[in-house]
Amino acid sequence: MTSRERLAAALDHRQPDRVPYDCGATAVTGMHVSVVSRLREALLGEKGYRVKVIEPYQMLGEIDADLAEAMGVDVFGVRSPATMFGFRLSGWKPLTMFDGTDVLVPGEFNITVAENGDWLIHPEGDTAVPPSGRMPKGGHFFDSIDRQGPVDEDRLDPADNTEEFGKMAPLDVEYLALKAKALATAGKGVVLVAPGTGFGDIAAVPAPWLKHPKGIRGVAEWYMATVESRDYVVKVFEKQCEVGLKNLEALARNIGDSAQVAMVTGTDFGTQAGPFISPKTYRELYQPFHRRINEFIHKETKWRTFIHSCGSVAALISDFIESGFDVLNPVQCSAAGMNPATLKREFGRDLVFWGGGVDTQRTLPFGTPDAVYREVRERIDIFGRDGGFVFNTVHNIQAGTPIENVLAMLKAVKG
Repeated sequence: MTSRERLAAALDHRQPDRVPYDCGATAVTGMHVSVVSRLREALLGEKGYRVKVIEPYQMLGEIDADLAEAMGVDVFGVRSPATMFGFRLSGWKPLTMFDGTDVLVPGEFNITVAENGDWLIHPEGDTAVPPSGRMPKGGHFFDSIDRQGPVDEDRLDPADNTEEFGKMAPLDVEYLALKAKALATAGKGVVLVAPGTGFGDIAAVPAPWLKHPKGIRGVAEWYMATVESRDYVVKVFEKQCEVGLKNLEALARNIGDSAQVAMVTGTDFGTQAGPFISPKTYRELYQPFHRRINEFIHKETKWRTFIHSCGSVAALISDFIESGFDVLNPVQCSAAGMNPATLKREFGRDLVFWGGGVDTQRTLPFGTPDAVYREVRERIDIFGRDGGFVFNTVHNIQAGTPIENVLAMLKAVKG
């Protein structure tokens, strides 16, 4: 099978010739740039090669065509060239990470250094405005800086929390369409990362790409608002949904069947121990908007829809299915109630599992290569039976992961 045929079979719950593999198609299925650098040396012999940082928030590295071929990657992403910090992926320049890894970053990736040695990054690369992200000295990725001002609950204006949602520029739509068609023509599996449809995505709530964000932007304040200011949050979601549907209409018209999957949302609903919202809250606040997006996509395209939610979400999976989702990621099997065999038995007819291939909290970073190999083969045997499985790790591969373990994972995926 070609990569595209392999992904199509898995999505159709048919048994492919081997499990399709995604590494780097989305911002939740990638690999830290330092690991990508060492993997290039191990697989391609490219010592000192400067890997591009294509997602500066989490510092994810580019899996380019040469590395993807060596790894056996089947699935490729089509997503906006804009980043979480408001600058675009262009004008590359060198940077050395705290751990000594030499990389390339976008030209407007501009940092200042705090007194304690932390790196501070600025929205749109403008160092004249307060920073929106912080990488602790010796760290590997950025955290959003809380820039929440005083919240006047009597004067809340949904426009403040929706200023970032606007019509996609025609050139950006054209860019995504050309990339999707090129990948499809080359026989690759294609995932479109839908813009602006992650309702309440807590990574996006602080808006690190905006110079002066208004509204409710603090993490704690936002979560409290979903209870105490529910009507306000619903109005924000309504505007977001309206704009998201218009952009999806343009993307569907221009991309057509080149894409096979649309990543709709990366909003997390789970902790290690269980969901942090009740099914009732999900049904009242999120499900109406998820349904509208999924119904549009299923009516206007052949794309399957993809929901990402970390943690223990077993109690919400039936609701995800009722919302119209076809794909669940990252399938965090170490969380409560997320046993692989149980998930496959109870939900495998309705959902494609995209992830869950190996634990990135324990096994992959701290286990032996043999332990990694065994866990990967076990997960493929469980999730891959009768199709319905796309291999990926449980979320991104983190900095410091032993390269021997990554190679053991790749060996197991290839069978």
